[in-house]
Amino acid sequence: MDKKVKWSWTSALIGAASAVAATAVLSAKPKDPTFHLISINFTSFKLNLPTILDAELVLTVHVTNPNIAPIHYSSTAMSIFYQGSLLGSAAVAAGSQPPRSCQLLRLPARLRGLELAQHAKCFVADVARREMVLDAAVDISGTARVLWWDHNFKVHVDSHVTVDPVFLDVIDQENTSELELFAA
Repeated sequence: MDKKVKWSWTSALIGAASAVAATAVLSAKPKDPTFHLISINFTSFKLNLPTILDAELVLTVHVTNPNIAPIHYSSTAMSIFYQGSLLGSAAVAAGSQPPRSCQLLRLPARLRGLELAQHAKCFVADVARREMVLDAAVDISGTARVLWWDHNFKVHVDSHVTVDPVFLDVIDQENTSELELFAA
């Protein structure tokens, strides 16, 4: 019963390295990015015959990458809805973002006057109330580099935004994003 246990520095170092690696993996669990519409700036009207005007805007969006990996994403288009109908779209250019960082994206958008004209009664009521509800959806695909490996991902973002249609101020918003990682 009097066995002597032999101490091994190799086993201790392997155990400590395993604990550090497990902690790093658990703390590196991917987190959903966040998106916030900061401003809407009117740029111009475009005549779209017969007599409908399309509005061109620039949407300024604040994007946060809370993860420890830099990301690279491909170009896509964000769909903008009013009263359940597709009102227009905004172009999201391909780009990248460093780890644990924030950046502002300026997205050129075009809203179709014909679609807005089909909801004229609701639009006039929204202008009178100075509150217009828009919904937007976008899927962004890209890669995140962790050590030497690229991991593909897709982020689906849904936005519910209340704006002042007269001054184009953002009154309220609710944004949800869902990150999906794909095995290599």
